[in-house]
Amino acid sequence: MGALPVFRWRLAPDGYATRRQLRALGLRPGGQDVAAQLERPRRRRGPLVAYLYRVDLAVPVRPMTPARRAALAKANAARRTCPTCRREAGYVIPTSLGTCVPCADADPHGSDGSTR
Repeated sequence: MGALPVFRWRLAPDGYATRRQLRALGLRPGGQDVAAQLERPRRRRGPLVAYLYRVDLAVPVRPMTPARRAALAKANAARRTCPTCRREAGYVIPTSLGTCVPCADADPHGSDGSTR
């Protein structure tokens, strides 16, 4: 594959879109390779890069089935359940703590055994 076409930020031609733009249109890349890229220059660092896909090759987003909806709800519930006290916290448990905030505050050595 040759080099990708590079466009400056906000100057991409019609017919190209980022993943988010495709999603807003109800589309997904559908296995196609990146067609081009946008670059936004920054001071003191490398440019910000956004990958573009061809809109005409994009395919519709798969519909949410009842089984996928149930699996997603179960996964989100697991993220809200504290592994220590087994209660649903009402928020996503921070990975930095590993437990809900009350359990993390009650354990002076933290969930990993180190002192704070």
